[in-house]
Amino acid sequence: MVEGPEEPWLTIVGVGEDGWDGLASPARAAIEAAKLVMGPARHLALLGEHKGQAVEWPVPFADGIALLLAQRGRRVVVLASGDPFWFGAGSSLTRHLAPHEWVAHPAPSTFALGAARLGWAVQDMACVALHAAPVTRLRPYLAPGQRIVALLRDGAAVGEVAGYLCDHGFGATPLHILEALGGPRERVRVVRADAPIPEDIVHPVAIGIDTAGEGRVLPCASGISDDWFDHDGQISKRPARALTLSALAPRPGELLWDIGAGSGSIGIEWLLAHPANRAVAVEYDPVRATRIRANADALGVDRIAILTGRAPERLPEGVPDAVFIGGGLSQALLETLWARLPAGRRLVANAVTLESEALLVRWQAEKGGHLLRIDLAEVAPIGSRRGWRASYPLVQWSVTL
Repeated sequence: MVEGPEEPWLTIVGVGEDGWDGLASPARAAIEAAKLVMGPARHLALLGEHKGQAVEWPVPFADGIALLLAQRGRRVVVLASGDPFWFGAGSSLTRHLAPHEWVAHPAPSTFALGAARLGWAVQDMACVALHAAPVTRLRPYLAPGQRIVALLRDGAAVGEVAGYLCDHGFGATPLHILEALGGPRERVRVVRADAPIPEDIVHPVAIGIDTAGEGRVLPCASGISDDWFDHDGQISKRPARALTLSALAPRPGELLWDIGAGSGSIGIEWLLAHPANRAVAVEYDPVRATRIRANADALGVDRIAILTGRAPERLPEGVPDAVFIGGGLSQALLETLWARLPAGRRLVANAVTLESEALLVRWQAEKGGHLLRIDLAEVAPIGSRRGWRASYPLVQWSVTL
C-alpha cells in the first residue's frame, strides 16, 4: 500500500476456514481495534466474538459499498475470503478509496491451499473462478496434462464440471474435490469425472482438474478450424481469419470493435488471444447476434458485448484500440470511424466485392496503410480426379490512424 498523510480507516482482512486462529497478529490487532466489522455471515461466524459491532454484508455485493463508505473516518474491518485480491472483494472496495485510506492483510488463497494439498506448482496450473461464471469458461484450458484449480459456488457444481468434461471427451479426468481447505472440516477426495460424484460435498469447495482424455483441444494459434463456430456461411474462413488476426495484432487488455461480425469468429479469437481482452460485436441480423453469443459461450469467452444494429448508425460507446470491418463496409462507415477514432488506433477491413475493393483502394491511396490481396484455393473433386477450387479473392486494408 502507498503511504499517505492519514492513517488508514479501513482494514481488509482475509479470513480462512481456520478463523481467528489463522490470522496474523496485524489482522488480529485491526479487528480488536475496530468499531465496526463487516463481512458475509460465514466469515463473521468464523471470526467468533469480537469487540466491534458486527454487520452482515448485504446481497447483492454492490449494495454494501455505500454502507461502507458512510463509515469513512471510523475504524472499520471488512472480512473477505483468503486473499481478497485474487477473485475476491479487494479491488471492488479499493477502487472507491484513496490509497492512504486502506490497508489489507491477506490469508492464503484457495489456489495456494489447493496447490499445497495436491503438490502442484501454482505457476504451472490455471486458476479459474467458476463460482459466478459458467462452466464453459474451462474450455480454453482443456488439454491432456493441463492442471486447473477452479473455485465453485457449491457442491452441485462439481457434478456440472464432471458432466461438462464428459461431454467434451475428458471423462477420464481425475477430479480432486477440495472442501473447506485450511479448517477443521477440510476434506480432499478424488474421483474420475465419469464416475459417480459424492452427494455430501460441503461449501466452500474448489476442484483440482488433472485433465485427461481424448477430447478436442482448442488450438492456441490464430485461425482455428471453422467448425469450432456455428455459422450460416457468414464467417471469415480460417486462413483469412489468421491473416486478419495477425493484422489486428491483439495486445493484452485491448478492446476490439468487430463490425459486421457474422458468426463472431474474429472477435472471439481476439478474446482467446488474452484473457484480459474485450470485444464488442456489431451485427444487424438478430439471429446472427444470438449465434455470436452461443459461439462465445461454447468457446469459454465472456468479455464480449453484442450490439444489434447496422453501422455507422449503430456503433458502441467509447473508443476501441482496434476495429475490424468484416461486413457493412461503406464510405459513410469509414468517414465516421476516421472522424471518431484518435490517432494510434488500428483498423482492418476485408472486402470481397469489386465495389468494396475499389473503396479500400481509394482510401489506402489517400490514408496509407497496407493493402493485401488474398487468393485461396482448396482441393476439390473433378470427376474421378482432383483439382483446385478457388475462393473469391479477398482484399484486406490495414492501417494505423
